[in-house]
Amino acid sequence: MSRVCEICGKGPSAGRHIVRKGSPKYKGGIGLHTTGISNRRFLPNLHNVRVKDAAGNVTHKKVCAKCIRSGKITKA
Repeated sequence: MSRVCEICGKGPSAGRHIVRKGSPKYKGGIGLHTTGISNRRFLPNLHNVRVKDAAGNVTHKKVCAKCIRSGKITKA
């Protein structure tokens, strides 16, 4: 559970990095050709934040930036 938001559960997602060579057709070339595809991971933007819970206790949590901006937590 190291790269998971403790509020919304957002975690890493998978994707691909595609390498292309050539000049595009709209620029007068013969077109783009795929020369390599490699797998990659998209990691969430996590921050260690001191959070105040409903009982008033202060704890440290890993929270994504979207939860911080949307006000789902209250900082201590």
